[in-house]
Amino acid sequence: MRIGILAAEPGGAQALGKLADQLRRAADDGFASFWLANIFGLDALTALAVAGSQVPGIELGTAVVPTYPRHPAVLAQQALTAALAAGPGRLTLGIGLSHKIVIEDMYGYSFDRPARHMREYLSVLLPLLDGTAVSVDGSTLSAHIGLSVPRAGRVPVLLAALAPRMLALAGQQTDGTVLWMTGPATVRDYVVPAISAAAGAAGRSSPRIVCSLPVCVTGDPAAARASADKELAIYGQLPSYRAMLDREGAAGPGDVAIVGDEDAVAAQIAELADAGVTDFTAAEFARGPDRERTRNLLKTLIAAS
Repeated sequence: MRIGILAAEPGGAQALGKLADQLRRAADDGFASFWLANIFGLDALTALAVAGSQVPGIELGTAVVPTYPRHPAVLAQQALTAALAAGPGRLTLGIGLSHKIVIEDMYGYSFDRPARHMREYLSVLLPLLDGTAVSVDGSTLSAHIGLSVPRAGRVPVLLAALAPRMLALAGQQTDGTVLWMTGPATVRDYVVPAISAAAGAAGRSSPRIVCSLPVCVTGDPAAARASADKELAIYGQLPSYRAMLDREGAAGPGDVAIVGDEDAVAAQIAELADAGVTDFTAAEFARGPDRERTRNLLKTLIAAS
């Protein structure tokens, strides 16, 4: 199992410089990948293109870019441009539906027929990323276009997939899935069987399963879990994540956070590998001395792998 980092999104006028510093440290520490969420701060693809052009080698991933606000041809164009800036073979495009509260209440788009939307979205996005023009007239979107962006190798696509239809779609058409708030039992008993069966039936290779969870090495795990519950409370309320927490038997985000001393955290990360996770991305949320303690443990696990 590869170990990466989910970036802590920086703010302020120097946000891009701070992100590049995070990326450089992650590369120096030996992490395999560096992922950035696309929520309401930095545009993930633009930011990774800028930072990645300054720091070579390490994989760059979006976790994830919402699809509804971006026509798939526009997203393909942006992703191919970002891949050029980063260099061949470095960019992985993670995409997802986002949530009804974001798409309808904030952006003003309809969140109807999300599975159909994503299927039609991929029918445009994937060929364009591979250099093929498209002519698609769907019920949720249309596209009659080709792109002339130079291609720096293939851009893999991962689909944030939690519901059964989305997991099937991820297995059938994409390179895998990106997970958040999904514990090891749910990965083992639900995610891996569903996406693997879909990939196998489609004649595709085994999918990547990129799993991100909050991590804190600490001597006070109860306080760390309480902190995760407070800081990440929204994820216990959004329906798609709530469903994953319920499958895990978790009351809230703190129950799926990876916390404890070095041995306990190492064991919990190993449990993810045993469950079928191919890539673990650590969302470090430690404070004070626990911050370096957490990073040091992750570096030790990388060195031992």
